[in-house]
Amino acid sequence: MRFDHQRRLAASILGCGVNRVRITTDPAEQENIFDAITREQVRELVRRNVITKREEIGVSRSRARLHAAQKAKGRRRGQGTRRGSANARMPRKRQWIGTIRRLRAYLRELKAQGRIDVHTYRRFYRQAKGGMFKSKAHLTQQLQMAGVLKEASK
Repeated sequence: MRFDHQRRLAASILGCGVNRVRITTDPAEQENIFDAITREQVRELVRRNVITKREEIGVSRSRARLHAAQKAKGRRRGQGTRRGSANARMPRKRQWIGTIRRLRAYLRELKAQGRIDVHTYRRFYRQAKGGMFKSKAHLTQQLQMAGVLKEASK
């Protein structure tokens, strides 16, 4: 027997497409299903689980999660994976912004601690702006070489 009418009504009631409507194959219920021609009768069959809704089929995220976990560990970042130049992946300007902010914060910290005076702070601030130091370690080394970095007071 075909239950096209019941299937269409059930799809409307369940809020899904006709292909997701599952009608039981129990021979005892076949006559009841065939006789159900009103929405109320179909609703009753849904309440009795004679007509049910199939689960939605989606794309599994499990592979994506495994991929993300590997990337978090630093894998899958080799030459073969890369699309775009080094500058496209991490622009030079962004790198510079990160570097200069770290250097300026470090200089502010040293000035606040009293380990460098205002004149030294201004001089090294300008040098940092000019791109003289490539890292915080380099800046510290230059401060020590200039003999202006005092020991941290405890």
